[in-house]
Amino acid sequence: MLGLIGLRAIASCLHPLSQSTAPQLSSTAEATARMRRPKRRRRLPESAHPLRRLMAYGRDYRVLVWQAIACSVLNKIFDLAPPVLIGLAVDVVVQQEDSFIASWGVTSILGQLIALSILTFIIWSLESIFEYAYGRLWRNLAQTIQHELRIDAYQHLQELELVYFEDRSTGSLMAVLNDDINQLERFLDRGANSILQVATTVIMIGGAFFVLAPTVAWMAMLPMPFILWGSILFQRLLAPRYAEVRERVSLLNSRLSNNLSGITTIKSFTAEDYEVERIRAESEAYRQSNRRAIALSAGFVPLIRILILVGFTATLLFGGLRAAAGEMPVGTYSVLVFITQRLLWPLTSLGDTLDQYQRAMASTNRVMNLLDSPITIQPGDKRLPLSQVKGEIQFQEITFAYQERTPLIRNLTLKVPAGRTIAIVGSTGSGKSTLVKLLLRLYEVQSGQIILDGLELQALRPRDLRQAIGLVSQDVFLFHGTVAENVAYGSFDATPEEIVEAAKIAEAHEFIQQLPQGYDTTVGERGQKLSGGQRQRLAIARAVLKNPPILILDEATSAVDNETEAAIQRSLERITQNRTTIAIAHRLSTIRNADCIYVMEQGQLVEWGTHEELLERGELYSSLWRVQMGLQMAQP
Repeated sequence: MLGLIGLRAIASCLHPLSQSTAPQLSSTAEATARMRRPKRRRRLPESAHPLRRLMAYGRDYRVLVWQAIACSVLNKIFDLAPPVLIGLAVDVVVQQEDSFIASWGVTSILGQLIALSILTFIIWSLESIFEYAYGRLWRNLAQTIQHELRIDAYQHLQELELVYFEDRSTGSLMAVLNDDINQLERFLDRGANSILQVATTVIMIGGAFFVLAPTVAWMAMLPMPFILWGSILFQRLLAPRYAEVRERVSLLNSRLSNNLSGITTIKSFTAEDYEVERIRAESEAYRQSNRRAIALSAGFVPLIRILILVGFTATLLFGGLRAAAGEMPVGTYSVLVFITQRLLWPLTSLGDTLDQYQRAMASTNRVMNLLDSPITIQPGDKRLPLSQVKGEIQFQEITFAYQERTPLIRNLTLKVPAGRTIAIVGSTGSGKSTLVKLLLRLYEVQSGQIILDGLELQALRPRDLRQAIGLVSQDVFLFHGTVAENVAYGSFDATPEEIVEAAKIAEAHEFIQQLPQGYDTTVGERGQKLSGGQRQRLAIARAVLKNPPILILDEATSAVDNETEAAIQRSLERITQNRTTIAIAHRLSTIRNADCIYVMEQGQLVEWGTHEELLERGELYSSLWRVQMGLQMAQP
């Protein structure tokens, strides 16, 4: 049965487009559609052993796993044959016509040696074939599990509420997605095969001992219980130390990621030496945690060697006495001496294997804990066809607080008529931008409800909801790529002509043409090669290309000069026509023509009306306007 599975495994290795390899996608749209379908994989609770959690996750690949296991076992079986072949050769030379091979009907010495040579060629060939087979199977399986695990973990991260990211740094999450998953891949690549081959060695040679020389077998097997007990003990002692190692490397990656993102600030405040010392401290903590793990793991092999020496010496001495006394054939004694080494010396590799295993299990726990993080924002099941969205929005008795803070928004009620432009103004921290995050369902309200075209947001599919909304934020995020790629982000099927038209509407086409490669110019990470105004206009072009029925402008002109602001205002006047627009602004001059202006203070609406109506009332809005126009001093 194992041979049949092994042959099938070899066949799967020789054909790359087997069940282990997915067909190529025919288009970007198809790839996106596949990514949108989350995979449902079996999960075990956090209390379960990490190996069981990994096996439950990878149950879709159990056929490939069994093929790899079969090839590893068969390879080791054939790898253990040379000592037997040596024993048979000694038996032919000593016993001649009375040898074991002679019992096959081959009586001449030449015939026996030829038969032995043929058998040797077959065994060595099969050993090499199965080594190739298990090498490809385990490595491809490791790469597949690594790929699927990273994609699933990243996809799960994207579905988590923003509050999850508030308590975790980008660096620590990167450590899970990269370093931890790579650690697991390294174990599957080599460690799993090592464990299987050691286990096969113990079973096969232990069985051979009891068949060939039962009176001597116990001497060779004597160290085994102590070796196994020591392995289990070392595993338990190493587990917490490697968990600490994984945590330390996560903190180090977090610090490095944070510093690279803030390199401009570090340079401007001449804090290079200070940051070097902070990195040095994190790296030293990582080094020390590794040293504590190494101090224990390095002692495993020397201790095992001492136990192995006992078994090997006993076999050599007492087996030799039995052979000299004629109580054991010389060929059998030769086999015992050789396979004793084959039995015991491979056990020294358990140290490295256990080291890989514990690192992999610590990483597995971190990855699985990420996958098991609950998705607090539950998606609705109602579809929201983009063509049917009118854009009427109602906030009804909304209350919201960030994690472990006092409520930022309290019992707020606000209505946005379809196709109208409304503005929301107020002092910093009054909750204006938070309303946008609640509308996009990046956070969940504590009480109240938000209604779009008569449908409660919680009943809608988040993807449909967000496709209906275009956001132009104050903090524009551009991806490392070309200008055209950033304009078309979210509208991936847009043609070059549509990209150019959107840029013209956003008044970005002129400056794009002046760039070194025009629309093919690389903008750098976060768009660092462009000015703030240029990034802002690309964000507007991106929203224009998306052509959403609802447009949100969150401080879209707060960080630009007057000339750029005027250009942006002209483009905004064009794109806000006949669509629901919510404009959040500190510069009141940019929203004076809104159909209605809502004024917020400490999470509540304090007044609303048109620009002229609010000025006539002489309250908060009027005071803010007079300060910005230089007609009065700001209150302390």
